[in-house]
Amino acid sequence: MNTHTAAGQTPQELVAPQADSNPADIVAIVRKAAWRIMPLIMICYLFAFFDRINISFAKFQLQGDLGLSDTAYGLGASLFVVGYVLFEVPSNMFLYKVGARRWIARIMISWGLATAAMVFVSSEWQFYGLRFVIGAMEAGFAPGVLYYLTLWFPSSYRGRITSMLFLASAFAGLIGAPVSGMILGHMEGAFGIRGWHWLFMLGGLPCIGLGLVVLWQLKDKIEDAGWLSQREQQILAANVSRPTSHERGHSLLGAIRTPGFLMLGLVYFLIQVGSYGLNFWAPHLIRTAGTQNPTVIGLLTAVPYICGAAAMIIVGRLSDANGERRRFVIGLMILATVGFFAAGVFEKQTVLLIVALGVMGAGVVAAIPAFWALPPKLVTGAGAAAGIALINTLGQLGGIVSPVMVGRIKDLTGSTTPALYAIGGMTLLCALLLMYAMPAALREKE
Repeated sequence: MNTHTAAGQTPQELVAPQADSNPADIVAIVRKAAWRIMPLIMICYLFAFFDRINISFAKFQLQGDLGLSDTAYGLGASLFVVGYVLFEVPSNMFLYKVGARRWIARIMISWGLATAAMVFVSSEWQFYGLRFVIGAMEAGFAPGVLYYLTLWFPSSYRGRITSMLFLASAFAGLIGAPVSGMILGHMEGAFGIRGWHWLFMLGGLPCIGLGLVVLWQLKDKIEDAGWLSQREQQILAANVSRPTSHERGHSLLGAIRTPGFLMLGLVYFLIQVGSYGLNFWAPHLIRTAGTQNPTVIGLLTAVPYICGAAAMIIVGRLSDANGERRRFVIGLMILATVGFFAAGVFEKQTVLLIVALGVMGAGVVAAIPAFWALPPKLVTGAGAAAGIALINTLGQLGGIVSPVMVGRIKDLTGSTTPALYAIGGMTLLCALLLMYAMPAALREKE
């Protein structure tokens, strides 16, 4: 077996020994846990992220078949997030009660069925309704997985572990974008089925099988891991349970009262405004710049995710090495700001637009895993499960604002440039909040 992780790191690089444990034991145990857990989690997260971006590739055919304006498309794209937001916190509270394995499996199976059901949409209102249902079914998946990782990996390792997880989102763009383009370009009309119908079927049906694998493969607790010896279980559990000096908020209410907690929700909202702006509109930007072939659009859309993947790996290593989580997120959001403004300036010049999208992707894609190393410094226990879900819920509101805002501005002005400038302003505000409005617990090194 290859000794490198999916993020391009050796298991030895993935871990750093705790002071009161044998370094060789810690390396071996965390390596074993990473190999056992992360491949399946990353594949599941890849499909989750693809479930969010496939609508952007289906846009042109879907709009033509259903007669949707850009505003209507943006609203439908956003209704996914509305469903997600409304059921996010309740979903993660159930996850904490019934166990991550069962609940994550339930989420995957139900969202897979709902996504595949997009083949039956034939009207604008059906489009709105099913997009809402898909979001409701997927609610709780991302924060649930993030919470699950806090049960298995000590805090000092989570920068790289989280980067590994979110590397799957970059792969979803890297792999999913070209594949989506090929599906739309080459499977159109196959067996009498429209290309965008194939896109949703092939994105949804595999999730049902993955949900069953999760139910069989994952374990809820370290003590349930039969692939670890009793001694290995004890060592890993002892390291995972180490609290940091600033951890607070053992309940949802306690988490909300923790200084800086709600500010993190606002920061994540601004990050997600940028993320959804990239995810939902990148193929459109490339097409309006002059590229018409769906396969080529898919290949070019992969560029920002390639850049994001590279930035994730670099930032994950460096932030774990020096503990400066907050400063890395600041730098990435400034990079995203440059990308959005450059995309507006070079909207009609394909080569320069792709460069701008690459800069944008390096910033906003890599900022998400870098950000998620911050909340566990403030909240633990039930507060972590529900609190992480609440932060994610507040952040996902950006997925409502961004698509509708861009679509409406484009309908009013005939151009996406003003919307790109508006999103760039929001990502800059995010960087400023992290610079000047964060509590001491998040400013200090780990």
